[in-house]
Amino acid sequence: MAVVAAKSYVEYRNDAYWVEGTRISLDSVVYAFQKGLSPESIVQSFPLLTLEQVYGAIAFYLANHAEIDAYLATEEVAFDAMQQPLQTTDSALYNKLMAAKIARS
Repeated sequence: MAVVAAKSYVEYRNDAYWVEGTRISLDSVVYAFQKGLSPESIVQSFPLLTLEQVYGAIAFYLANHAEIDAYLATEEVAFDAMQQPLQTTDSALYNKLMAAKIARS
């Protein structure tokens, strides 16, 4: 019987995790999974991904959840610290969006 090499579904490039061979971030798959979406629903949301890739990304996350959760938390802090264009161009809309984000949390 031939030995089959393990397949990789996630890669780390440009200081971020990505579904291998795509421009879809692992963050996107993980957030959808954490919201309770099924792998089939995630594929519907990201039609460039196959069901196999989604299951592979979820398996990677579950096997490395402490590291990925810490990475996601760091990314959220960095994003929240960035100056958002709406803050200066349309502060009322920006405040409304931020209130919606807080209410969603």
